[in-house]
Amino acid sequence: MAEKDADIGFKKDMVSKLLSSFFREDKTKISGDAVLLMAEMLKIFVEEAAVRSLKQAESEDCDQVDIEHFEKILPQLLLDF
Repeated sequence: MAEKDADIGFKKDMVSKLLSSFFREDKTKISGDAVLLMAEMLKIFVEEAAVRSLKQAESEDCDQVDIEHFEKILPQLLLDF
């Protein structure tokens, strides 16, 4: 399972473009280490959202996670990050 986790993540190029889209000046640059760090943060955020949504669905005795479960956990998730 550890090997699977190493392959799953966000592409550095995509994260770099995402971050660059929020820069106000064209001269602003982002280092490779910052991109890797942000990619890891995004991965952790998505994994935590999935786990919390699953727990919410289980607490409601549902067999499937729906968007409603995600919406219920989202406020606390955003506060935690």
